[in-house]
Amino acid sequence: MIRRFIFRILLATLLIVAFLVISVGYYPEFYLTADSGKIKADVIIVLGGGAKERPERAAELFKAGMAPRIIISGEGDDIINRNLLIAAGVPASVITLESKSRTTKENAELTVKLLRASQVHSAIVVTSWYHSRRALKTFEHEAPELKFFSRPSYYAFEHENWQKQGIAKRMRLEFLKLPGYWIRYGVNPF
Repeated sequence: MIRRFIFRILLATLLIVAFLVISVGYYPEFYLTADSGKIKADVIIVLGGGAKERPERAAELFKAGMAPRIIISGEGDDIINRNLLIAAGVPASVITLESKSRTTKENAELTVKLLRASQVHSAIVVTSWYHSRRALKTFEHEAPELKFFSRPSYYAFEHENWQKQGIAKRMRLEFLKLPGYWIRYGVNPF
C-alpha cells in the first residue's frame, strides 16, 4: 500500500517535471519575459549587451514620452549605446552613463546608487526579452523602495529567429542564471 502511494507520488512528480521541461522548451518567452505594458516613469535604464535593439527600444520609449531621462548601464556598451541613442534623436543632455558594471547584478547595484542620488522614484528597465524577468527582479531586489517596470526589446522574438540570431543559446544560459541569481543573491525570479 505504501509502495503504491510512493510510486504514484513519484510518477506525478515526474510528469509535472516533464511537463515543465517541455513547456520551457516550447514557450520560453512565458518564463523569461516581463513586460509592464505602457507606463510612465522618471527614467529609462538601458542595460548593456544585446545588439543595437536595446538603445533602439529606449529611444522609442523616450520619444513616446515614457520618461524624460535615460541612464545607460554597462561597461563597454555605454558609449556605443549613447551614440545609438543620439543617432536616434535622443538629446545627449538627457543621457547619463554608468560605466563600471559588467553583470546584471552590478547594473542594478551601481544604477540604483545613481537613482537614489537623483531622488528617482520609478524606472523603466530596457533589455532583451529573454533577459527582462531576471533584470527586473534584480533591480526590484536591489531597491525595493523604488518602482521598476520592464519594457523589453522583442528583437528575434519569433521562434524561427532563435537559431539564426543566436538567441537559443542565450535563452538556455538565462534558464541557468535564473536559479543561479536566486541561490547566490536571493533574487526570486518569480
